[in-house]
Amino acid sequence: MWDRVRHPQWDAETLVCSRRGHIVPAAGVAALGPEHAGVGIDLPDGRRFARCLRCDAWLDVARPSEPAAETLPPLRQIQLPRRGEELREAIVLRVIAIDRFIHVALFGLVFAVALELRLNIGPLRDAAQRFLDALNQAAANSTQGGSHSFLVRELQRLVDLRSGALDVLIATSLAYAVLELIEAIGLWHEQRWAEYLTVIATAGFLPFEIVELSHRVTVIRVSALVVNLLIVAWLLYRKRLFGIGGGPAAMLRDRPDPEVLLAPPSQPAAVSSRA
Repeated sequence: MWDRVRHPQWDAETLVCSRRGHIVPAAGVAALGPEHAGVGIDLPDGRRFARCLRCDAWLDVARPSEPAAETLPPLRQIQLPRRGEELREAIVLRVIAIDRFIHVALFGLVFAVALELRLNIGPLRDAAQRFLDALNQAAANSTQGGSHSFLVRELQRLVDLRSGALDVLIATSLAYAVLELIEAIGLWHEQRWAEYLTVIATAGFLPFEIVELSHRVTVIRVSALVVNLLIVAWLLYRKRLFGIGGGPAAMLRDRPDPEVLLAPPSQPAAVSSRA
């Protein structure tokens, strides 16, 4: 089930190994037996080739002067690192978590601006009213009164702004920021509860996004809707939430068997090195 053709532009194993290093348990033992030929081999000339258990690269390594053990344990006891679909899914979860962290920053900015307006709404409204009166007076004495229409419109919005609306915006943006932060932290640490929370929260917001899109179509709104739909669909299907695709039990069955993956080839001499 783990045999696949690697895509040259999306090789999760090579990407992670390039960042964290290879996992080569055969490099740290005194001797390798024939039963470990799928993990590492000792050549008659003294050289040793060890296989990375994550990216399958074969590395020319030196035999250790102070080995950690005499030999490797049986294949069934070797702990495999994450690889294949499991590794790619972990990377996608991190990407979704980063998306949530970006949302936290945006909602936090809205909260800060709304709170600043709320704390200074009185003086700001008075200043806006004085400026608006001055503009209206200037427009009445000018033949080009429309030149300040945008500024007049925005100042009028500030004058008409009510404290209650700001209170709602402050509470809503703070609640969203906290929710997105909880999702982001949970997804970054690959917590199952965070996957459920993300699906439920994101799906709950979709109707509001559709309503907003029906009022006005913008690139940002369409992009946000598409991204959220993809996140919900991916989490439901790939992480098998709510029992979809067999649930967590099916995910465990999909894990590779060390005895199969690391089994020695029928002819150990035919093992090729991949530096």
